[in-house]
Amino acid sequence: MNAAINPLQNSDTVLLPERIGDLTGLSEFGIAGELIAAFLGAFIIANLMLAMTGVAGPWAKRKITAAFTDRIAVNHIGPGGILIIVADAVRLLSKENIIPENADRPAYDLAPIVIAGSALLGFAVIPMGSGIHLADPEVGLAFVFAVAGIASIGLVMAGYASGNKYSMLGGLRAVAQNIAYEIPLVVTGMSVVLFAGSLQMGEIVAVQNETVLFTIPGLEWAVPAWFALVNPFAFVLFLIANFAEVGRNPFDMPEAPAELIAGYQTEYSSVYFVLVYLGEFLHIFLGGAIIATIFLGGPAGPGPSELGIVWFILKIWGVFFLTQWLRSAIPRVRIDQLIEIGWKGLLVLSFANLALTAAIVGVIA
Repeated sequence: MNAAINPLQNSDTVLLPERIGDLTGLSEFGIAGELIAAFLGAFIIANLMLAMTGVAGPWAKRKITAAFTDRIAVNHIGPGGILIIVADAVRLLSKENIIPENADRPAYDLAPIVIAGSALLGFAVIPMGSGIHLADPEVGLAFVFAVAGIASIGLVMAGYASGNKYSMLGGLRAVAQNIAYEIPLVVTGMSVVLFAGSLQMGEIVAVQNETVLFTIPGLEWAVPAWFALVNPFAFVLFLIANFAEVGRNPFDMPEAPAELIAGYQTEYSSVYFVLVYLGEFLHIFLGGAIIATIFLGGPAGPGPSELGIVWFILKIWGVFFLTQWLRSAIPRVRIDQLIEIGWKGLLVLSFANLALTAAIVGVIA
């Protein structure tokens, strides 16, 4: 492969906890040291994702939407309005946490934690480049799909436990939507597994970057066989299913403001609302991380391997930008249309893609 694109062999052969253990000497303390190193690695990755979410929610979302709708957005607090992040944090966290009288307290309290925590768990198996990779189990892709699906439980808990009919309807819509689109999402992901021959996230990235799709004549630039280029149909299917999974326009029916006030999050305020809102954007970034990993070569990109984390974050933000673009450009569909698109459209197309991919891989093999 041309040196312009970094193969995985330069980045994630050593996991982050092992690096931390070697650098700090924790590896000499046996299992206890390994656990502490793993905790520190998880702390680093979690804070990186939370920092990105903190920028995306209060500031980037408003700026991108304003650009598409010919508005100004936030611009008074700090350079370019960037300090709105601090202002919103203080404003929301200082508000009174109002609990509905009919709330089912255990479920009501746990729902925001489940929604946000399920997304953070998914980042544990994502190879981010520059040695930032917490774990690489053989069933990594199955793991990330499984933990991301836990968010559906949190949405149901939030809708049911709020004691509000609008919240309940939002929770039910969320479950119906997630079931309708999670199956096409997983089936489309399995077509990638057929190409890669593995569920291991590191191996999926390595397969994409070790194979040259074609070379541009005259430039001596080898284009890697990223699965978005190998199978663009699967890439588009996965994008659509992912947008529905994270509940962004035109698929935001679980919290449709014109119909359900705010859906499952109607009765949440203060720090609970922050956690629910944080969970939404964490899942957007997790969806972007999965797309970047299984379709866009993970952390691979031009330049030295140390830039892997930079390329990976840029790819995630590219997916986030696309979600906000669609949010501003495409009107919301009705709930019956949304379910019909999932069951009658994407499900059929995802199985057709899987069968065609299996046939192609079988012929090549």
